[in-house]
Amino acid sequence: MKTKVFVTLKPSVFDPQGKTIVDALRSMGYTAVQDVRQGKYFELDVEAGSTDEARSMVAEVAEKLLANPVIESYRVEVDDERSQETGDSLSASRTSSSSAKSTHV
Repeated sequence: MKTKVFVTLKPSVFDPQGKTIVDALRSMGYTAVQDVRQGKYFELDVEAGSTDEARSMVAEVAEKLLANPVIESYRVEVDDERSQETGDSLSASRTSSSSAKSTHV
């Protein structure tokens, strides 16, 4: 099952790379760009019996290895055959180990 993990710095954490990108864009004439937040993107192909099982496993991997939950948030998306046919994706978001997940369909 194909999964995706998006990791970004939490809004309260200063993003020096994003600031550098904004400054560069403004010097190039892109003055409409107000903010940039950089992050990381991962694709994981996992064996799971259901989308819930895949989402749970990948969220655990993100929490333990891919993201630093102190300063980073992550979002997990799980694509199954049903969602690939309709163009939808199932996802869960978590900003820290104590926050609630939200599912988008």
